[in-house]
Amino acid sequence: MLNNFFKVNLETKNRINTNVIANYSKLKLSLFFLPLFLLITIVVFLYTQNGLSREGYVGIQKDLFYFINSKLSQFPQIIYNLTQMGDALIFMSLLTLFVLYAPKLWESLLSASIVSALLSNILKSLFLIPRPAAIFDNKTFIILGKKLVGHSSLPSGHSITVFTVLTILLFAFMPKKINNKIIWYVIIIAAGLLLVLTRVGVGAHHPLDTISGGLIGYISGLLGIFISRKYKIWHWVNNKKYYPIFIVLFLICCIVLINKIINENLFVFYLSLISLIISIFKISYVYIKK
Repeated sequence: MLNNFFKVNLETKNRINTNVIANYSKLKLSLFFLPLFLLITIVVFLYTQNGLSREGYVGIQKDLFYFINSKLSQFPQIIYNLTQMGDALIFMSLLTLFVLYAPKLWESLLSASIVSALLSNILKSLFLIPRPAAIFDNKTFIILGKKLVGHSSLPSGHSITVFTVLTILLFAFMPKKINNKIIWYVIIIAAGLLLVLTRVGVGAHHPLDTISGGLIGYISGLLGIFISRKYKIWHWVNNKKYYPIFIVLFLICCIVLINKIINENLFVFYLSLISLIISIFKISYVYIKK
């Protein structure tokens, strides 16, 4: 029974990976137009509202920040668990089985992660927007988890991570029928918006930090796909010879997650840990059987 559980159906694996490759091959550069247009729209909006200064940027969002924070913070456990999905360790741990079943997805994910990390660090250092807890009276809104008081609010790194991963998944498993495509788009975008707005709910970011972060994450995801499509940087992901690398990395992630569980004991940490453990056993089984 255990043998059947750990066995990887090669036909299923090849079908999934082939579909992912086919979906990625159809993507065109025109997909960048919409997120770039929306980012420009945000800049124009800020300009017309005198929001291009740090004080103006924070000021025009103050009321909306308080509104979203007050509404979402009414569900502290749910919001605090969901906001952890912006942690790359948590979200990517849930996708570790795709190393076996859709290595092309992971090739794109690795490229996209590097792009998103670079963009996040560069833009945060460039804008230096104060976080809500650094500029508002902390008694006037809800803070869930660690209080963040630095000047690194724009863009939201968690939001970039969320939409980077969701964009990779969006195009990897895009349905063929137009009606199903629309439904798939709506589900992914709605899930993404909910996840990024939890950063406002926990009192860590201003609303536009999360929206702009989501758009940057979408661009990062697309760049990751195009990079992995053109360059064979991560082709070794599909080579069983390198599976021990993933096994070691996933074991390290397990240790980090266990430490997180000890400190905070969140439900989402258990999900990520279970996913990692299953992936470790499956990858080990395939490697040993090679």
